[in-house]
Amino acid sequence: MGARAPGSPLPWRVRPRRAPVHLIPVSTAKNGVSGRSRKRILPDPVTEPPVTDPVYEARLYCNIPSVAERSMEGHAPHHFKLVSVHVLIRHGDRYPLYVIPKTKRPEIDCTLVANRKPYHPKLEAFVSHMSKGPGASFESPLHSLPLYPNHPLCEMGELTQTGVVQHLQNGQLLRDIYLKKHRLLPNDWSTEQLYLETTGKSRTLQSGLALLYGFLPDFDWKKIYFRHQPSALFCSGNCYCPVRNQYLEKEQRRQYLLRLKNSQLERTYGEMAKIVDVPTKQLRAANPIDSMLCHFCHNVSFPCTRNGCIDMEHFKVIKTHQIEDERERREKKLYLGYALLGAHPILNQTISRMQRAAAGRKEEIFTLYSAHDVTLSPVLSALGLTEARFPRFAARLIFELWQDREKPSEHSVRILYNGVDVTFHTSFCQDHHKRSLKPMCPLENLVRFVKRDMFTALGGTTNYHDACHREGF
Repeated sequence: MGARAPGSPLPWRVRPRRAPVHLIPVSTAKNGVSGRSRKRILPDPVTEPPVTDPVYEARLYCNIPSVAERSMEGHAPHHFKLVSVHVLIRHGDRYPLYVIPKTKRPEIDCTLVANRKPYHPKLEAFVSHMSKGPGASFESPLHSLPLYPNHPLCEMGELTQTGVVQHLQNGQLLRDIYLKKHRLLPNDWSTEQLYLETTGKSRTLQSGLALLYGFLPDFDWKKIYFRHQPSALFCSGNCYCPVRNQYLEKEQRRQYLLRLKNSQLERTYGEMAKIVDVPTKQLRAANPIDSMLCHFCHNVSFPCTRNGCIDMEHFKVIKTHQIEDERERREKKLYLGYALLGAHPILNQTISRMQRAAAGRKEEIFTLYSAHDVTLSPVLSALGLTEARFPRFAARLIFELWQDREKPSEHSVRILYNGVDVTFHTSFCQDHHKRSLKPMCPLENLVRFVKRDMFTALGGTTNYHDACHREGF
């Protein structure tokens, strides 16, 4: 699922020949965040390299937990009331899904140890709580999955301690904002006020549980119910979409042709194949960047054989090609067609929940989708967030719904990606701030985008079914 080899990070960057402009939070004013300052995405001269740096991009992708993170969730004028919050996350740091042929697997310990880095104050209590087992059942087949990682040598695709801590931190951050500051949930919150959904992978279930453990003031198993989503696109009963798959096939063809033109990339794969003594085609099929990223993120040396060592120069060449691929992908727009159809079902579910909350319903006011890079990536693209980087480990995309207390019938939304307010960088609201001083976007804009404008962009159809079955594409 997705228009690339699984596990390959493709950081999203700006157009060539422009000063680097990335999704970096801007400084807050002394008396809070001004609406004007929050409408801009500014370069950070301290941390942003002047040109594309594959090592810098890889570090961002790793998302090693830090003590503090700047975030802009929950910012609004005092007369606005937070009504509901909808969170879409990528799972945290994981062990590779692929093995570099004829090399030793990276030795990463997937047991959780409270006094080992990375550390979180709730880690030990999280392990203790999870080890008791759930007091309520999950939707099948989730009940058969382990609730936390627990192997001395990680299994393929298993969440690591870093991944657990990343989402404990996410949960703590959201708790401080949404519960302590805005009191989104009452102290006696109920199961009906949460909507929790995850794919059938242990890394997504465990990531969701870690976030909830950091988020909820009282993690009560009797109130936790995760639904199972069979599709990484979270399309539920609306997954059959032939035109979406045609867009994907064209996008994959574009990827293939770009790779053929990159002679340095081909030489690099050839060198690596000689080191591990396999045909170049077999090495490429093994998706070596997935395993190399694990070595990189965990500071483990790249593998060696008697023929030599895979090294940082090999890594840089592959990463640089991925960044170039992402640049061309944006320009050719084939992926955008795939993204609009791929993201529509989950966006449609989200606005339906927002509309119910705006009407006064108290159910499902906090939604959590625990998902993958191939879930977030099409949603980001569909929303028009062309400057957003490819989803890092433990990335979070949040939709906030607000009510104006001075005009109770009016509701607005804010969109945040990894703590950065990107509302006015979405295609449905990029011009709204020119007409309004409010630091958010009318709910009607998002509803109109999902119900109508997404299809207009695909050639004039008016609904999801017709767009998916359009003749003559």
